[in-house]
Amino acid sequence: MFNKKFLKHYYIMLIPAIIWLVLFNIVPMFGIVMAFEDFNPGLGMWKSPFIGFANFEYMFQMSDIRQVLTNTIIIAMGKIIANLVVPLVFAILLNELCIQKLYRPIQTIVYLPYFLSWVILAKIVLNIFGYVGPINSVINFFGGESINFFGTDSMFRPLVIGTDIWKNFGYNAIIYLSTMLGIAPELYEAAAVDGAGRFKRIWHITLPGIKMTVALLAILSLGNVLNAGFDQIFNLYNPLVYSTGDILDTWVYRAGLVNLQFSLATAVGLLKSVVSFVLITLGYWMADKFAGYKLF
Repeated sequence: MFNKKFLKHYYIMLIPAIIWLVLFNIVPMFGIVMAFEDFNPGLGMWKSPFIGFANFEYMFQMSDIRQVLTNTIIIAMGKIIANLVVPLVFAILLNELCIQKLYRPIQTIVYLPYFLSWVILAKIVLNIFGYVGPINSVINFFGGESINFFGTDSMFRPLVIGTDIWKNFGYNAIIYLSTMLGIAPELYEAAAVDGAGRFKRIWHITLPGIKMTVALLAILSLGNVLNAGFDQIFNLYNPLVYSTGDILDTWVYRAGLVNLQFSLATAVGLLKSVVSFVLITLGYWMADKFAGYKLF
């Protein structure tokens, strides 16, 4: 029987998390008032002139915002689709691996990048694809000319999506692997007895067994349509690739902290947050309706 007198210990354990939540998630929310002001740091948030929706009107008139929004959606959608498909394929291949001794080492190798920050991984990637890096060394060896990979706008998006897959696919595959473990082994044995080959067993047993998990992850990923990954792109991009690599988060960073356009940057950030909130709400509603998933 649970003793209620011990509840106070759990409440005490929650105090650091509540303090962190208040300081970094709730208190900064008061700053959204700058989106409706002509913010003057000397006057502060509460005394700066109120201008209503003028910042939002100006934002929609800016040509570079449309390009930034396009970049954000293309990169985010590419990551969402790739991070659904690649981990699924990898999980199936790993689940079908006949040599059990290689199972754990492969898992460890592919999971490792997930636990490293983009500050570290970006330096690794930039060195690998650098002008005098190993990739260009191989190209030069076969008679080709060196390529400025992260200085070419047409290559930036594929490289961003590809490196994001490299970082996350091993960890994301855990979800699929854990779901596959719940499929009854008797189904595979019965299919093998009936003469079904490996690919038929995957098509008729494995994929139907995890289809709800795939559908649930796809629905829940809707909330990330405007989240293209600030940490990654901030550490990889440069002015040469702004046309294809600049996203909402990096634009807000430059506008607000570099160019000191506090009100405009807040307006763009607020719009992104509102749209993301709507998409997340829609995603959880669809998850409840079609996959029976409830957070509360």
